[in-house]
Amino acid sequence: MIFRAVEDADLIERTRKGDVESYNLLISRWEKRVYNYLLRILNHREDALDLTQDVFLKAYQNIRKLDNPSRFGPWIFRIAHNEAYSLFRRRKPEDELTGIETPHEPAYPVELSLAAAHALERLSPDQREAVVLKIYHGLKFEEMAEVLDCPVSTVKSRLYTALELLKIQLAPVKTKGLA
Repeated sequence: MIFRAVEDADLIERTRKGDVESYNLLISRWEKRVYNYLLRILNHREDALDLTQDVFLKAYQNIRKLDNPSRFGPWIFRIAHNEAYSLFRRRKPEDELTGIETPHEPAYPVELSLAAAHALERLSPDQREAVVLKIYHGLKFEEMAEVLDCPVSTVKSRLYTALELLKIQLAPVKTKGLA
């Protein structure tokens, strides 16, 4: 993990000097993670694809503003967070009721995967985002606080509340071969 951070920092320095290919390498490393994050937050593939492109364009335009290149991960997720919430603010209430897709995620058994996706959708956007950052992306609480622009205590509160709600929602799920 430390080696990866050094590599990212090196690519960032090259990008700042005008090496576009270095930025393309950064994109190839981070694009899937950013897309998956946005997909879980937005529940809409096309919006996630569009915003992923917007995130990397904004990151490229602002790469010189990144104070600590080793913090590229939280920084790019913060940009993604801002883009997602800008979309939420622009979206009309009736738009939220149409076109919602459940992200396809290979998990076994299928019933449990569907139940988990449905349970995530029922969380508030703040709670869902906390779960996605911690469980799916493995960020530390301090990194999550940086992405969400709130205190660590707020991050923990959102996450633990969300996990309790998920536990309640998923408790009755029974699948063949389990339990």
